Amino acid sequence: MERRLAAVFVADMVGYSRLMESDEDGVLARQKNHRRQLIDPEISRHRGRIVKTTGDGMLAEFSSAQDAVRCAIDIQSEMIQRETDEDEQRRIKYRVGINLGDVVFEDNDIFGDGVNVAARLEGLAEPGGVCISDIVHQAVNEQGQKYFRDMGGQRVKNISRPIRVWQWTPDAPVEQKKPEMALQQHVQYCDSEDGTKIAWAGIGEGPPVLKAPNYLNHIEYEWGNPIWGPFLAEFARTNQLVRFDQRGNGLSDWDVETISFETMTQDMEAVVAASGLGRFALFGISQGAGFSVRYAAKHKERVSCLILFGGFGRGEAMRNNPEFETFWETARVMFREGWGSTNPVYRKFFASGFVPDASKDIRDSFDELQRISCSPKNAMRIKEMNSQMDILEIARQIKIPTLVLHIEGDQVVPIEEGQLLARAIPGAQSVKLPGNSHVALESEPCFNLFFDEVHAFITEHASRPKL
Repeated sequence: MERRLAAVFVADMVGYSRLMESDEDGVLARQKNHRRQLIDPEISRHRGRIVKTTGDGMLAEFSSAQDAVRCAIDIQSEMIQRETDEDEQRRIKYRVGINLGDVVFEDNDIFGDGVNVAARLEGLAEPGGVCISDIVHQAVNEQGQKYFRDMGGQRVKNISRPIRVWQWTPDAPVEQKKPEMALQQHVQYCDSEDGTKIAWAGIGEGPPVLKAPNYLNHIEYEWGNPIWGPFLAEFARTNQLVRFDQRGNGLSDWDVETISFETMTQDMEAVVAASGLGRFALFGISQGAGFSVRYAAKHKERVSCLILFGGFGRGEAMRNNPEFETFWETARVMFREGWGSTNPVYRKFFASGFVPDASKDIRDSFDELQRISCSPKNAMRIKEMNSQMDILEIARQIKIPTLVLHIEGDQVVPIEEGQLLARAIPGAQSVKLPGNSHVALESEPCFNLFFDEVHAFITEHASRPKL
């Protein structure tokens, strides 16, 4: 047994089972040609060694991280040309992950955390892309670094601390410049009641606001995302904004036994205690509206006001929709097979409702947020929990100033559900915003209208004595 530093290269074919089912002989023949004519020669040319192969992937090691990265980019770039004549759904594409770490060599195989991290990086990569760890990024020369985008920290199974990830893709959009205040953010961790590690961060100055968790969270990556970066920056411009990654998501623990209404409330309580918040405005978007109502009912002395955006008081399973079961079966297949996929059918299912009028770059950024913030298994667990939500009776007990905002053409949560929630909360103000998205994009009129209402509402109620 030998232990030494090595650059670990993990590659895997995207959608292998689907491709084999549709054309087993053709896929095997093309894969064999790619290996013989491109992949194996490139690994050898860059002084690498193939450790082992599987039907749909391989594990290789390099003595130089720079050689491993150059090899991966050369292979991925050439694969575009080699598969260009195939129909989009039949093209062979690979994901590649590269990490530099201490590796155990034994019996012509390699083991250790360095290999585990590389495998996790491969799973994060976009089809046709390459993901590398921060230590690999530092080892690559300055010319090579500029082709990689910062994906923030990522949780890796059996590794206690998040790993910072960088990604290369052949057609990467121009990177969204992070707001200056994002550089001031420091991620911290607290323990929820059951021991789950919850990642949280606070930024900005002014009346304090706690953001309840919405469906997909990543408190580092979101700053560079065109959907969330401008939104968060505007919120924090006049407020102390505290937010966190819900369990099973982002930088918080992914491997959790329980994802439930009760544990989500406990996570909010843990973040409030860790951040030292006293009395604050509570902001909930989408599912976060329901969690905000639950928290406010339990801790009314802590909440100065509620801001609920695109929210609902009852989940999809509670709306007496006869088509729910059919939709749910379709959703399970989509989550299992298409989470983070480049397949346009899957992309339309996941992104079209959230940002139907957005540019391709913004829709792509939504797909990327899916892939890096949550596993398909956890995403389905969270969606199933949300479908069972019913907080309308709790909402009727709320005696806290509440502002409910909803985009008129919202295709994820119909505006009728938002209006139903507003009617349930005594004295709630209801505001209808123009547009069709589930979120307020900076490029759309509803963005400024949203913040005009929200900033004024928080200012009005932040200094008022508690009820």
